Amino acid sequence: MPSISVATSTTSPTSPTSLKLPSALKLQLEEDAKQMGMSLHAFMVNTLADAAQRKRLRQTFAQDSADALADMKATGTGHALDDVRVYFSQLKNHRQGQGARPASLKPQKMG
Repeated sequence: MPSISVATSTTSPTSPTSLKLPSALKLQLEEDAKQMGMSLHAFMVNTLADAAQRKRLRQTFAQDSADALADMKATGTGHALDDVRVYFSQLKNHRQGQGARPASLKPQKMG
């Protein structure tokens, strides 16, 4: 999934749009943009691009979850929640330099 960045949006063709903001929100956005060393326009473009990407990531996650559930129901195999928790705890430790990478989880018959 391609991401949109402010750099890309300023070098690509643009479409003008009008956005009417409540005064209080505009003041907050101006302050946030100032703190980040950005113009209000660049901050809003960046914020909108981030929100659009998060929406697409949520959609992908939801579809992946539905696909995994359908696969689990079709095959009768999956992973026990406790095994998954242990795996991710060990993976976190590994990424922090504390221990070996955990072995991949093997699907088991569920039910």
